[in-house]
Amino acid sequence: MKVAALQMVSGTHLDDNLVAARALLEQAARAGAELAVLPEYFCIMGRQDTDKLALQEAHGEGPIQDFLARAARELGLWVVGGTLPLRGNDAVRVRNTTLAFNPEGACVARYDKIHLFHFDNGQDQFHESRVIEPGDEVVQFDLRSREGELWRVGLSVCYDLRFPELYRAHAQAGADLLLVPSAFTHTTGQAHWEVLLRARAIENLAYVLAPAQGGVHENGRRTWGHSMLVDPWGGIAAVHDEGVGVALGTLAKARLREVRSQLPALGHRVL
Repeated sequence: MKVAALQMVSGTHLDDNLVAARALLEQAARAGAELAVLPEYFCIMGRQDTDKLALQEAHGEGPIQDFLARAARELGLWVVGGTLPLRGNDAVRVRNTTLAFNPEGACVARYDKIHLFHFDNGQDQFHESRVIEPGDEVVQFDLRSREGELWRVGLSVCYDLRFPELYRAHAQAGADLLLVPSAFTHTTGQAHWEVLLRARAIENLAYVLAPAQGGVHENGRRTWGHSMLVDPWGGIAAVHDEGVGVALGTLAKARLREVRSQLPALGHRVL
């Protein structure tokens, strides 16, 4: 099954970002992808963290969700919508939410980002908990490919990547593919992005597909990019370094079975 990690350099205007996202989804569909995944904050990278509050939607309705459902239906794709702001439980924070849509345009899974980024090196400061309300549920969904193979997909977002227990929970639930839509900073991405993605693939004997923001944004922020597909042995199967583009690769059940048979580490867990 072909899959695509879509890399963006999202700006401050929703409509422009949706146009850019649609172009990438169309590119993935033309290339034969069955699953296309957008990056975190694909719909907006605001000048201030609070800008996303104005775009918040109730689950099940709103222009961003309509866009994702329509793209999935019209392009015949499984589409995972990076993240978008969904209404939370208070007036000053939203959920940073991933939604998965099947090729009929139906939403089949929702994951609210659990771990919230906090970073301060004296120059760059990020405190997601000021505007984001954390989720508390581990979520997978099942995807049947055009060839009839069933893939269990585990959902996560960006900073979640640093917490291996989340991915172990996915592995225990039988996940074959782990998704990590992200907006890693250039500083943290340069140091940790690839090694963390490869580690999550190796330790859970699963594919990892990680679409990212990748470039200098309107708001001055610089993100790392390097959207990639990692195979269950930890090899990089596809990567798009910087700027807008697509990392396209293929998942193979035979490869998954081979690696899990040769090194059945998941069955050797003691703790």
